[in-house]
Amino acid sequence: MAPRTRRNAFPKVVIERDSESEQSSSSSDDDDDNGEEPLSDSEGEEVVAAAAAGSGKEEKMEEEDAAVKKKGKAPITISLKKVCKVCKKPGHEAGFKGATYVDCPMKPCFLCKMPGHTTMSCPHRVATEHGVIPAPLRSTHSPLEYVFQRQLRPKIPPIKPAHVIPNQVCCAVIRYHSRRVTCLEFHPTKNNILLSGDKKGQVGIWDFEKVHEKMVYGNIHTCIVNNMRFNPVNDGTIYAASSDGTISCIDLETGLSSSLMNLNPDGWQGPNTWRMLYGMDINSEKSVVLVADNFGFLYMVDTRSNHKTGDAIMVHKKGSKVVGLHCNPVHPELLLSCGNDHFARIWDMRRLEARSALHELPHKRVVNSAYFSPLTGCKILTTAQDNRLRVWDSIFGDLDSPSREIVHSHDFNRHLTPFRGEWDPKDPSESLAVIGRYISENFNGAALHPIDFIDTSNGQLVAEVMDPNITTITPVNKLHPRDDVLASGSSRSLFIWRPNWTSEAEEQKDERRIVICGNAEKTRKKGFGDDSDDDDMDGGFKSKGKKTKSLKLEVRESKSALVIAKANGET
Repeated sequence: MAPRTRRNAFPKVVIERDSESEQSSSSSDDDDDNGEEPLSDSEGEEVVAAAAAGSGKEEKMEEEDAAVKKKGKAPITISLKKVCKVCKKPGHEAGFKGATYVDCPMKPCFLCKMPGHTTMSCPHRVATEHGVIPAPLRSTHSPLEYVFQRQLRPKIPPIKPAHVIPNQVCCAVIRYHSRRVTCLEFHPTKNNILLSGDKKGQVGIWDFEKVHEKMVYGNIHTCIVNNMRFNPVNDGTIYAASSDGTISCIDLETGLSSSLMNLNPDGWQGPNTWRMLYGMDINSEKSVVLVADNFGFLYMVDTRSNHKTGDAIMVHKKGSKVVGLHCNPVHPELLLSCGNDHFARIWDMRRLEARSALHELPHKRVVNSAYFSPLTGCKILTTAQDNRLRVWDSIFGDLDSPSREIVHSHDFNRHLTPFRGEWDPKDPSESLAVIGRYISENFNGAALHPIDFIDTSNGQLVAEVMDPNITTITPVNKLHPRDDVLASGSSRSLFIWRPNWTSEAEEQKDERRIVICGNAEKTRKKGFGDDSDDDDMDGGFKSKGKKTKSLKLEVRESKSALVIAKANGET
């Protein structure tokens, strides 16, 4: 008996083309559009002969297709039509066209999520305070409100001081990290030290006063560093939480790290079991590091023994990421958490159990961050994916609904670090917040994504910080706790902003404070604007990089000339 061969019956592939964009009136137009020359007579005869020879094969293919259809295998259809990325329907496209955002006609306004208008004509885009109630405090008659008015309110000055906005880039490190920046942290005692974590798990230390003094430790984690906090007792060490499921204690001098907790001791066992750590904070009163994972659980690590203490506590819905944790600066027993279950919750550390939250703050979509106010700890600022900044004026008052909702463009976290609105730790009125913007604006023909400073008491836009050389989105921003300095992470680069108080001579000196990491030629050729993680193009200063190189060459030439002159004089 002859051996039987198995015939692989693959489903037929049908390619649909857009008739409007690809059909033309004549074959000559098709040839011109495709960049092909018309066939000669001999070539045409060969094509006809090949078509005649292949007609028999086509009949066989049709028979096979009929057999395939009988077996129940439907043909695969590949569509080349233009399809909207938002609603997946043909006939239109949504997204950026230069600095203009085109909305999908099937969806409401991308900025405020309300129908009836587009993003470019949205009233919230024209005025951020549109629809915001500027009430300073809600009138409630609870005993806690009385305590707030008597004890905490006198510490807040009645006259709001003028805001000092760092609006000029004074120094930068271009392509500092190998992947996008995910978190920033200033040193608690040294004003000129900035720490940064990236998507690859690296931790960088940068002295932005000396600019060239920088170090990147690449052996800390194996993937994203989501949060970093300094040890309150020893400022030479820092704790970091990563998506590899570990907490590390890093010595900043040596770069050596020790793992305090590993939630994945057996390695990769599948996505349903892999635990990643996101939110983190340190309770200095209890000497514990608080971390939360992507399954809704909270863990505690004792900083004195560097070991896990107690059992895991479910603080959010099972299976949801807990992306933020923050201890109250005045009342450390109060803990604020937020996650992907559309809630931010307030907890009492003295009675921390599942489903024992003091209060739940509902949101319409995922909550990216939630913070107590830095001085009194009585306010709450949250950032949600529904393009809303929500403010609660008093944790002692009515928490059923926020005091204010401010519409702001930050609804995007694909290939980007999520946007997080943070308080200005130096503002005595506890009203100034900083956050990056997603929807670009047209500034003299350039599509730029500015960094916004917003007054949370009335929703007004205090300032929008931008630089024409930074064309990438800047989702990671950190204000200095003592100086008028803003640190921002845009893709793989770091930028330091200061107020524009310098003279022209100092500005010329500042041009030499730009450090380009990696291949400078590649940076000069490709420019700076890129949001991707894997591409070599990044936000930077191309022209200033050239000036830096030329200045170095001039210094070298002058030194060599001095050496030659001295040698001639001695001889």
